[in-house]
Order: sequence, then C-alpha cells, then structure tokens
Amino acid sequence: MDTNTLADLLFPDVAMTEAELEAKYPPRNLPEGAIVSRMAPSPTGFVHLGNLVQGLTSERMSHQSNGVLFLRVEDTDAKREVPGAVEVLINTLKHYGIHFDEGATIDGDSGDYGPYRQRQRADIYHVYAKRLVQEGKAYPCFCTEEELTAMREQQEANKETTGYYGKYAIWRDRPLEDVQAALAAGKPWVLRFRSTGDGERQFKFDDLVKGKLTVTENNVDHVLLKSDGIPTYHFAHAVDDHLMRTTHVVRGDEWLPSLPFHIQLFQALGFKLPKYVHIGPLMKMDGTSKRKLSKRKDPELALTYYKAEGFPVEAVYEYIMTLLNSNYEDWRRANPTAPSAEFKFSPKKLNPAGNLFDYAKLTDVSKNEIAKMSAEKAYALLTEWANEFDPDFGAKLSADPAYATAILAIGRGGKKPRKDLSTWKDAKEYMGFFYDEYLAEPVFPERFRVAVIAAVLEKFAAVYDPADDSATWFEKVKAITTEVGFTTDMKAYKANPGAWPGTVADVSGFLRLALTGKENSPDLYTVMQILGKDRSLERIHRALKSL
Repeated sequence: MDTNTLADLLFPDVAMTEAELEAKYPPRNLPEGAIVSRMAPSPTGFVHLGNLVQGLTSERMSHQSNGVLFLRVEDTDAKREVPGAVEVLINTLKHYGIHFDEGATIDGDSGDYGPYRQRQRADIYHVYAKRLVQEGKAYPCFCTEEELTAMREQQEANKETTGYYGKYAIWRDRPLEDVQAALAAGKPWVLRFRSTGDGERQFKFDDLVKGKLTVTENNVDHVLLKSDGIPTYHFAHAVDDHLMRTTHVVRGDEWLPSLPFHIQLFQALGFKLPKYVHIGPLMKMDGTSKRKLSKRKDPELALTYYKAEGFPVEAVYEYIMTLLNSNYEDWRRANPTAPSAEFKFSPKKLNPAGNLFDYAKLTDVSKNEIAKMSAEKAYALLTEWANEFDPDFGAKLSADPAYATAILAIGRGGKKPRKDLSTWKDAKEYMGFFYDEYLAEPVFPERFRVAVIAAVLEKFAAVYDPADDSATWFEKVKAITTEVGFTTDMKAYKANPGAWPGTVADVSGFLRLALTGKENSPDLYTVMQILGKDRSLERIHRALKSL
C-alpha cells in the first residue's frame, strides 16, 4: 500500500511538523540526575488516596532531585469527565501539599510545555499519528461496534484471547481502494497500531518498584485515535511524556498489563522510554483476608473523607510517608522536628505488593501531629475545619479567638504534651463545655449522698479565689475533702476502701462535673482560670440547683 497517500487521505489538515514540535518543547535544562515526573489523573470528580500515594511519590522523587513535577489532566475520555472535576482535583491536591512546578491550573496553564489538558493537544497527536501511518505502523479501521462485539463473542466461544489481532484484524492489510471507498461513504474510523509483537514471546523489563519483570509481547492492534480524532490514553501519554520530557512515570500497577504495548509504542515512535514506577494497591483487612480499597465499599478511599473527618494535612502526609518508605518511621523518631522534605525518599523501598491501610495507625499519627502544633496553629486549622463542617461551632471559635486559643493551649508544649485530639472532629467533645450552649447537665454518681456533694460545692464556692496558684487551689480542695469526712491519702484508701466514704479524687470529680458536665476534662485549675471567677461560680450554683 502507498502509505504516504493513505496518511494524506487520513490527515489532510496536519500542518505542523515533528521538527517544529521538538523545537517548541526542547529537552529541559536541568541538573544531572534531575527527575521530571507528573501526576496525570482523569477529571472524574473522585480524588482518592491512591492519587495521593502516587502524587507524593512523584513529588518526592522530582523535588528531591531538583527536578520538575507537573500536573497533566488526561481528559481524553469525555464520557467519564465530570463538570468542575478539574477544580476539585487541583484544590484537593493543593490541600494535601502536592505543589506543582507547572501544569494545569484552575485558570488555565502554567509552564512552557503545555497545553496540559490532553483534549487541547489533538493537533499534536495527529502529527505523530500521520507519521506512524506513513511508516506503515498504523492504519484505519472501519469496524462497527456490532462487528467488534461479534468478533469478541467468537473468540470467547473458541476460548481464544480477546482482542483485535491476527486473522481478526480485518482492516490491517486492506488495499487503499477499500479505505478510499469507506472514507467516501463517510464511515467513521479509528486509527489502530500495527503491532509487530508475538503473544508467545517474552522479554525482561526493569521496574523501579517491582524489580525485574518477565513480560509477554503485545500482539494486539490497539486503538491510537478514536473516531472523534481524540487519542486513547495509551497514545496520548506516549506523545506527551516525550514532549514534556518526562523521565519517570509513577502509576498504579493496574497498568502493568498495558506495559508491553506502551514499550512497543515508544519504540515505534522512536522515543526514549521513561523509567516506570508501578505502585501496588492500597488494601484493607476484610475479616481475615486482604482486599483492595474500593470506591463503592470504602469511604476512606476518597480524599474528601479525610478533610471532612478533620485529619490535618500533616497527619495524612506523615501517614502516607510511613506507607511509602518503611524506614520513614525510624527517621522520624530520630528527627522529630525536621521537615519531612529532609528525608531521603527512595522508590526502591516501596512495597511491591502494595500497602495495608491502617485507620488506627493514621489516627495515632494524627494525634501526635496535633499534639505537636502550637495553640495558634491548632486554633487556625480547627476553625477552618469547623467553619466548613460544623458552622455553629466555627462561629463560637471565631467569636473570641483568644479564648479558644487559651483552651487549646492547655497541656500543649513540653516533652509530654496532651494528646486529646485525634482529629478536629474530636474538638467539640473535648472543649465544647467551655461554651455554655454545649455544657451538659452534670450527672453525679449515685453512690454519694446528695447532701455531701452539695456541701463540697458550697464550701468550694465560698473559698474559691482565682488569684490562687494551682498549689493553693489544690490545698483548698484537700481541706474540703477532710471537712466532709473523705480522705486525701490515696494509698491508705486503696489499702482499706471501707474506712472512708470517698477520696480527694471524688471531691475533684464533683467539682469537675459541676464545672464541665464531664467526668474527664483537662486540668481543672486551668479550666477555671480560663472560665473566670464569675462563670465558674455560676456553674457551681447551677449544679447545686440541679441537685
């Protein structure tokens, strides 16, 4: 067949040349060893934890090597695109600390290697598609959906591998006249790759995570351009990764079956193959067995879930780093305050089989991260979360920032800070009693006589002085303990609990219930200092009335 004539028939409007494209997108001027990587998600409106795992891997590899990380939106599948999904994608990744040096932005593009949205690059793909046709490496296929379905059914009935190959590739070697007739009749066509592979042959391939793989050659004539002229992911990513000078491709290992075709495609185009980093899936325990996290079954797969639950970005980031590199936890213990960017990340330490998602561990990491924050930072992040997910609580926090910050400062700092909050969602339960509207009615233990509880509250109200230091304050609590016939000697009480009706801990408990409505709270002396004398006494008198 005259492939040059065929190419002109199929792509009469291609004006650009490959030389022009190579000049427009030259090799990047970067230091030796610099990695150029990308995140290339589809705008489906669902940004998941796997995106973050892959994004952090790409980000660490790129920025640790003084390279470039860019965002490319792979929107070739118009059926799956959700309106507004690009904005959701960009904002979510930004929220989780994935900062791009260039790529798609909400307002357009930033960088010299764009456009960074694939649907805007159709003219570029057609330049390379035309050349593949000229070289006899691609051809048009006019098969209808019905013909392809019948073909697949026949293959399944014959227990053959499904796909467009061998005797089933009925347009592969058709004469030019047939193609001209189909075009003249206005029949829609797709452009297919002419595979030279043998499904019986294998070759070795090095993956940066999986190691040395044995791969079977591709023998299927896959689609390169769909009938609307838009490329498939396979073709688009090969052209884009070449022109954007991508050195490392980080993606999920569900793409491994496509790897033989991608290698073949890069070779046919004459492009240098990037290094591949195929990451295993995130899994969870389901009973006694492991399974992949599922979009349908597991809300924790969506990144929006972590924001709504109130996990700080730092906590999610730290947890993901423990998944990516097993030595990260040891490094963090040795460097508790160092920025995570100082950790020497290696893709070779990724678990080839994937990681087990552990919600309890994430919660523990989050608890430690919140405990390390200053009261000012905790206030800012909590208020931001509450304004979005609990507006009433957010309004109370915003009404008096100094008051809320003082609450969050309790037990913060030092070698052993308090760890009351696992997420921002816990904050209302932890500190809500500081706001009168959230104060619960105290429920005192039934084993103590009401008269004794009332006596404790009355005596304390009579002697309370906010000018007392904590030691003086506690001496007054101990004096009242003795006055009502309870003991301050905890050891003696444990040895002979029947000798006294209660202890100083019980007396403190009566005060705590009256002041906070809770059995557990931060340091009671500090709580009263923040509440102030008038509100503290008002709460004690309110509790007395309830008795």
